[in-house]
Amino acid sequence: MVDFTLWDILRNLLLAGRWTVALSLIAFIGGGLVGLLLLLLRLSQVRGVEVIVAGYVQIFQGIPLLIQLFLAYYGLGLFGINTSPWVAAAVGLTLYASAFLTEIWRGCVAAIPRGQWEASQSLAMSFGEQLRYIILPQAVKIAIPPTVGFLVQVIKGTALASVIGFMELTKVGKTIANATFSPFLIFSCVALLYFLLCYPVSLYAKSLERKMNVDR
Repeated sequence: MVDFTLWDILRNLLLAGRWTVALSLIAFIGGGLVGLLLLLLRLSQVRGVEVIVAGYVQIFQGIPLLIQLFLAYYGLGLFGINTSPWVAAAVGLTLYASAFLTEIWRGCVAAIPRGQWEASQSLAMSFGEQLRYIILPQAVKIAIPPTVGFLVQVIKGTALASVIGFMELTKVGKTIANATFSPFLIFSCVALLYFLLCYPVSLYAKSLERKMNVDR
């Protein structure tokens, strides 16, 4: 048994929290970039592409995130890629986030009345111009609240990266709990830190949703 003061516990957990935040941002931003590309491909109306993207979304939404992280950790090595926990966690969470963000944004685009497409088409706009000037500016307003809200799911999802050895908040908490034999105290602190990370984001998402509803 190792003696840790409460300050020692909190200090180590706060240091680990930096990696939770970093992994969350990488997964969210990376997933957003991949998701945007998939969305544009899905809207392009190129034969077969929509089916492929829809299949991608179904696969990554249908497989538990924990299994995706295992597959990323053990599967990347088959292609000669360094399978460090950091790389595997970033790849796994990015692919997971991209599937959900693609579907969220597709729903937001679908919420734009069909007449907007027809009106812009009657002005001889190309597909790219329709998206850039008419559809996406409206869809972005609808998409912001659920997109910010999804960030909460990404933050909580990083906890699963502990199973492949990534030293984030949950993994460090487990290590300290094993050393101090005080699991209830340690994981209570871990839960509090996750709450402090997620609750402001949830409030911000709700605030954005109310604001967007008023604007519309």
